[in-house]
Amino acid sequence: MEFIEELASIIRFHRKRAGLTQAGLAKLAGVGKTAVFDVEKGKKTTQIDTLGKILRVLNIGMGFTGPLMEEYRHRRNTEGDR
Repeated sequence: MEFIEELASIIRFHRKRAGLTQAGLAKLAGVGKTAVFDVEKGKKTTQIDTLGKILRVLNIGMGFTGPLMEEYRHRRNTEGDR
C-alpha cells in the first residue's frame, strides 16, 4: 500500500472509531466536508494545512525518519532553526 493510500485508510479508521461523520470531522477541523472526503479517497493534492487540521482533531501524530534525522535534530537543538 502506498503512503497516501495508507494515510487515507488510517484517517478513515480513526474517524469511524471516533464516531464521526465526514461532515462532523470537517466541522471540528474547520475544513470543508469535501476536504475530508478527498483525504479519505487519497487525493494527492490535499493541502498540508488541511491535512494537519484533520490529523490534530483525530489525535494522529506523524514522524519523520531517515538516515540524517538524528543529525538534523541534534543541529536544530544546538544551533536553532536556520
